[in-house]
Amino acid sequence: MAEADLVRMANQIADFFAAYPDDEAAAMVADHIMKFWAPPMRQDLAAMLAAGRGDDLSPLARRAAERVVAAASGAA
Repeated sequence: MAEADLVRMANQIADFFAAYPDDEAAAMVADHIMKFWAPPMRQDLAAMLAAGRGDDLSPLARRAAERVVAAASGAA
């Protein structure tokens, strides 16, 4: 999937949960991504972060994406 689409969707999810306390919001965004994004989408998100891209992710979306990557690698 195109990185711009992943960024847009992650930011939209983050916007939805932004009213929650920061740590809770990051967990909720990550949970949503893990439950509703297809594995190839999550893999593309991980590859984007690993390559140092994704500067257009909101701070909340980036924290959530990092949680998703950590969970996928068994670190969470």
